[in-house]
Amino acid sequence: MADSPTPRITISDVARQAGVSRTTVSHALNGRGQVDPATRLKVEEAARALGYRPNRHAQRLRTGGANMIALMSSMPATVSGGPSRLGFFMEVAAVAASSALERGLAMVLVPPLKSGQTPLSSLDIDGALVIEPQAGDPLLAELLAQGLPVVSIGRPGGDEVDVPYVDLLSGSATQVLLTHMQAAGARRIALVVGSSRRTSYAQAEQAYAAMAEGYGMPPVVLRMDEALGESGGYAAAQQLLAEHPQLDALLVMVDTFAVGAARYVQEAGLRIPEDLILATRYDGLRARSCEPPLTALDLHLEEVAQQAVDLLFEHLRGDTSRRMTSSPLPALAIRRSTQRQPR
Repeated sequence: MADSPTPRITISDVARQAGVSRTTVSHALNGRGQVDPATRLKVEEAARALGYRPNRHAQRLRTGGANMIALMSSMPATVSGGPSRLGFFMEVAAVAASSALERGLAMVLVPPLKSGQTPLSSLDIDGALVIEPQAGDPLLAELLAQGLPVVSIGRPGGDEVDVPYVDLLSGSATQVLLTHMQAAGARRIALVVGSSRRTSYAQAEQAYAAMAEGYGMPPVVLRMDEALGESGGYAAAQQLLAEHPQLDALLVMVDTFAVGAARYVQEAGLRIPEDLILATRYDGLRARSCEPPLTALDLHLEEVAQQAVDLLFEHLRGDTSRRMTSSPLPALAIRRSTQRQPR
């Protein structure tokens, strides 16, 4: 059963603790109005004792000041950097920035952060969009600790954190890819995913397990550390083909891994797709520029970005009734990596 989220301490809680009105608390903490020094000290002590953090986005929206949101990716730089920097992250950013501006919000892009490096307290933002946070994600945890509204692009990993999100339908996306690969002639497919606890990986594994059971195919799943980047995909293909030489297809959900896998397969003297079919999840620059170009999915990121900003704006305005929305079903972009010639 999921843990209930810890209620955020409000200005009413501080007022009750200090025995004063909400207005007095507001004036005491914001330096406005005439507040007796002793009362101000009592309010500050109550706020510290309760762990109260001022809700900056609510203050700004009341005063009509400039608002700013952030777009962040929880993926390591080895996945979201390089050619991918112009892919998933920037596809979302282009639409999200325009949509935010229409609502009087500026948007800042936060680059991928190294492990343990989360200097978010220095950012003067009112809310954030976070791309595919994993279970126990430190980035998401810090944002929530600051009392900031957050919308996740992709359902957050695990069940511990309850934040609004745009569902990327990763299970359905995996089914689309697997169905296409089977139609292209694949009979022994292995799945490669990242080792972190992301919903997209968990749903991909569930869809793959169901397919394997339905076709009586022994499941072969390999999880790799995302931080390894292309070398992780290279190592994954090397390991899988050594341990399971009968494989005739790889579904590699991380595009960075997929490019590395393609490199190993061809160095091993195998032809794509004649000897081994290869596909990945996201139809970005890496998939299109790989040799051969990889079959992948159009995730409709323009619509996803629009939905994410809409949802975040609702929460910034205090309407928290809507907790999720769904992207359109991903569409297949078929390329040479799965196009076997008729025999």
